[in-house]
Amino acid sequence: MAHHLVIPHDDAPAPHEEETITYCSQFYCVETYFTKSEGPGNIMRFLDHVYPTLESCPSYVCIDKACVVLKNAVLNGAWRIWSLTTRFIVDSYHYINHRTTDYTCRKWCNPAPLNGSAPNLVVVENDIHGRPHYKRAFNTQACKQLNAWRGGFQSILNRMTVVNFNWTIHALLFIHTQKVIKKQLERDNNTKDDKDMRDEESEDSEEEEEEEEEEEEAADEFDR
Repeated sequence: MAHHLVIPHDDAPAPHEEETITYCSQFYCVETYFTKSEGPGNIMRFLDHVYPTLESCPSYVCIDKACVVLKNAVLNGAWRIWSLTTRFIVDSYHYINHRTTDYTCRKWCNPAPLNGSAPNLVVVENDIHGRPHYKRAFNTQACKQLNAWRGGFQSILNRMTVVNFNWTIHALLFIHTQKVIKKQLERDNNTKDDKDMRDEESEDSEEEEEEEEEEEEAADEFDR
């Protein structure tokens, strides 16, 4: 009679809370918190839990419903404390669709204001012709893009115990981070190679122009 070895992966699925993932530089921060509703009140309680002191509070909190969370924080008095350290901003997609109808969103939650109120959110970058232009300093869609990628593993993650789930999600995020960093390095190297090639072409063009001028001067002298 064959015996089936039950491994933890086959155990009954543990109750999972909603997962919130934020992308910060080269590191992923994973926190499971919302069990029922991702309302503004629950979001504020989540932020108070993650950042319990003024010293730990971030400069920016980016969330698609930041304008709603901001209004809630103002109404319940929490904004008096949070305003000392943090600015709530929406993601760029939300801002495009919301800025014309919501003054609070447009005024206080702009992810890339050009009025100088949040210089860390906007950088100046040169295009391939060397012309400067403004650019968002951060990809505010990173979390949604990451969740879309992680969705491919959803069916297997749902069957895991809490311990296996936590290990697997961190392993996946680590691997994903390494791939992202590799792509960034390849992009930067390609950009540098393109620049070097353009510089070489420019130098060759200048040399050709100088040779043509020298030939013209030599021809003029011969004619004289």
